[in-house]
Amino acid sequence: MRAVVCEGAGGIEVLRIGEIPDPQPAVDEVVIDVVAAGVNRADLMQRQGFYPPPPGAPGTIGLEVSGRISAVGAEVEGWSVGDECCALLAGGGYAEKVAVPAPQVMPVPDGLDLVSAAALPEVVATVWSNIFMTAHLKAGETLLVHGGSSGIGSMAIQLAVAHGARVLTTVGSKEKMEFCTRLGADVAINYKEAEWASVVQEATKNAGADVILDILGAKYLTDNVKSLAYDGRLVVIGMQGGAKGELDLGRLMSRRGSIIATGLRFRSVQNKGEILAEVVGHVWPLIAERKVRPIVHATFPLAEVAEAHKALEQSNHLGKILLTI
Repeated sequence: MRAVVCEGAGGIEVLRIGEIPDPQPAVDEVVIDVVAAGVNRADLMQRQGFYPPPPGAPGTIGLEVSGRISAVGAEVEGWSVGDECCALLAGGGYAEKVAVPAPQVMPVPDGLDLVSAAALPEVVATVWSNIFMTAHLKAGETLLVHGGSSGIGSMAIQLAVAHGARVLTTVGSKEKMEFCTRLGADVAINYKEAEWASVVQEATKNAGADVILDILGAKYLTDNVKSLAYDGRLVVIGMQGGAKGELDLGRLMSRRGSIIATGLRFRSVQNKGEILAEVVGHVWPLIAERKVRPIVHATFPLAEVAEAHKALEQSNHLGKILLTI
């Protein structure tokens, strides 16, 4: 089958289309004929050599797909050849086929097309597991989302609004501010033009944010802690701004704050299945009711994978970037 392979590690020049063996399903897996695959920051890191796949996962890039099931393992129940689905992967999505543990496969939400469904698994699993399962965001609380115009950010805004929370977000342009407010954000802050932490304090009347979803890590650690409400929860899911920072424990203790750092890719199949079961139960109805939607900025054919990575690196996108197979 055709798949994206990397000739070493580095820039987009290492990406090429090659031929690799078709996957065969284990007894607890299905094989999906891929229609579309999501492009994520983790993919860029893997291409650069900084984020290798977990042991036993495919060496090829790609953490989420949509498509149709073409083979079913002997012990799999509930799925049949021909079923349309989307899936969360540990790797291997940039290919014509991928084998996936059955607990990591989800039906396509009612009313959503198959290509757009590829924009869901990684984003929704990340947002739901962190904001709701871990940080327990409640109606009436305030959520601060960094990078609100990204795939994760745009989904976080929508889900928080749908659950009755107030949303503040940081972005890097006026266009992105307008995009986020259309999604329901109460306050959008251009971090290039304003000190976002000061705006958060002003917007919350110095109360701070109950939950902060952060992708920057070290760069924003000090201001994130300053921005926490009493009993606030800072959830760090990325290190785009560095891995090591200085923590003001006095400030954190005075706010009774919590800092939680999580990852999704290296969780067990069972844990991923538990998250996805909650996603199907809680998020899929909101998509069917059109209260929440995946936002696809652009699609690229598999052969243009380098252009897709380039578009993500330029960070001008609103929502998700997908590959079509």
